[in-house]
Amino acid sequence: MGESDAARLGRLRHRSMWRGMREMDLILRDFADAELDTLDGPTLDAFEALLEESDADLFAWISGIALPPERHAPLVARLRARAVGLTRPP
Repeated sequence: MGESDAARLGRLRHRSMWRGMREMDLILRDFADAELDTLDGPTLDAFEALLEESDADLFAWISGIALPPERHAPLVARLRARAVGLTRPP
C-alpha cells in the first residue's frame, strides 16, 4: 500500500521546514504553507525532487547567484517570486 496524499503532504511540509540552512527553512516553509495543498501530482513530484538538492544550491538558484537546472527552473522561479515578496515592506 502506497503513501496517502495527506501523509505525502505532511512529509513534504516537514522536509521543507527542517533543512539545515535557516534561510532555506523559511523560504521553503512559506512556499509549502501557501502552495503545497494546491499543487498537482507532477508539480508535487517536481517539488519533492527539488527538496533533494542541497541548501547551498537552492539558495544560489533562488537568490540569482546561479542558474538552476532546467528541470527545476519553473519551481525556482515560483520560490524566488514568493521569497522576494516576503522581503518587501508592508
